Amino acid sequence: MLRAQGRAVHQCDGGWVPVFVDQEQSISLMSVGFLLENPDEALVWRGPKKNALIKQFVSDVAWGQLDYLVVDTPPGTSDEHMATVDALRPYSPLGALVVTTPQAVSVGDVRRELTFCRKTGLQVLGVVENMSGFVCPHCAECTNVFSRGGGEELATLAGVPFLGSVPLDPELCGSLEEGRDFIRDFPKSSAFPALFSIAQKVLSQAPARLS
Repeated sequence: MLRAQGRAVHQCDGGWVPVFVDQEQSISLMSVGFLLENPDEALVWRGPKKNALIKQFVSDVAWGQLDYLVVDTPPGTSDEHMATVDALRPYSPLGALVVTTPQAVSVGDVRRELTFCRKTGLQVLGVVENMSGFVCPHCAECTNVFSRGGGEELATLAGVPFLGSVPLDPELCGSLEEGRDFIRDFPKSSAFPALFSIAQKVLSQAPARLS
């Protein structure tokens, strides 16, 4: 998605140097994928070793001055999630942005994730419903492939903000596969206003926590 395949991580006095994805060095990235010799290699590590690496990614990477640090994880309540929250706690993390798809099996998994956030004291910024209908690129009709409304219902029951729904969009999928700038290339996409609105809602919560 970020065209960073095959990039290497180097050492400096401050620790690991993250991979910069643009010439302006406005976005830096760290991934275990950069540490593997073969991109198809499986990382078969037990919990303590994985947890130690998570802590290193937070404290031993020369991130420099950041506006935001985004940690992308799958839904779960595992040791790795606990290690991530514990590693970030000294830096007063802004909170968790929880993403679900509309169908009940996904909503059930994410409901447990919300319970995890409450038990660990992590604020939930809100819930986003992804794959919320398919908008036909020819007639603009929306078909609810995976049902609809599960994310909003979950947010209401959990008492957390519902930030919006993002429809399935072939242009968005294609731009991610090709590492293209979706917002620049497809400003008229049906997913664009949804993504823009969600981003604005998240950013509006930042100043109060970061000031």
